[in-house]
Amino acid sequence: MPTSVNDAAGEYLFACARQCLDCAEPVLKCRMTGLAAAALKSGQLTVVSDTDPEPIGVPGRPRLPRLVPPRDLPRRRLGSTLGRATLLHALAHIEFNAINLAWDAVYRFRGMPDAFYGDWVSVAVEEAYHFHLLCERLEALGFGYGDFDAHDGLWEMAVKTAHDPLVRMALVPRVLEARGLDVTPGIMQRLQQAGDSSAVEVLEIILHDEIGHVEIGTRWFRHLCAQRGLEPEATFAGLLQRYMKGQVKQPFHYQARQQAGFNDIEMEMLEKLASGRYSSS
Repeated sequence: MPTSVNDAAGEYLFACARQCLDCAEPVLKCRMTGLAAAALKSGQLTVVSDTDPEPIGVPGRPRLPRLVPPRDLPRRRLGSTLGRATLLHALAHIEFNAINLAWDAVYRFRGMPDAFYGDWVSVAVEEAYHFHLLCERLEALGFGYGDFDAHDGLWEMAVKTAHDPLVRMALVPRVLEARGLDVTPGIMQRLQQAGDSSAVEVLEIILHDEIGHVEIGTRWFRHLCAQRGLEPEATFAGLLQRYMKGQVKQPFHYQARQQAGFNDIEMEMLEKLASGRYSSS
């Protein structure tokens, strides 16, 4: 395990990001993420590169969990320890993938302002912390990461959006992660009813932080739209239709989405998409 910043990263941010992205061992990936963030904050990492990013492939991840289509995953009944563990494992898998997504954003999208890289390194750190908290809760229930099957939907979207940071910012933070804002309160309520207040406390931390992550995605999406002379709301709607076939799900957590930068025009558009009433004309 690395014991210093240079062990983990060298002196270039993009090389460091690639090392963190490629690391397959979860504990080591989280450790390297923390070291890299400290190095960037202290000025030890340089945001320069004389090479282009390599084509996107499979990120560093352990042999388990086995990845299966979402339809093959069992329904989670939270009345039992096994059911709660299955749910927490699914959430831990999302957070592990989110570490990779954050590092891929740093590694892949060159020529962005330094603040972009600082934002996504900070996201990687928080995702690593969330993964750690969920794994601790899993262990308290007698399970570990890799004990249940999972799906690869988040990374599949990373592959689809690897060609353009604007598309990535629109569809990963503002669609997939924003969906987490919508569903987390209901999950917390079900866990509270099942008597797992410790898991609820973990999800409270995650929900708070994820609002910030979606806001970062919103901010850089709007930055890129402005840079390209694009109207953000129409661009977002077009990307939803192109990549998601306009399929979005209710209910929406309006307060959380507003805190994350969604405006009234976007929320009205999402409502219409969810109810099949949206028209681009």
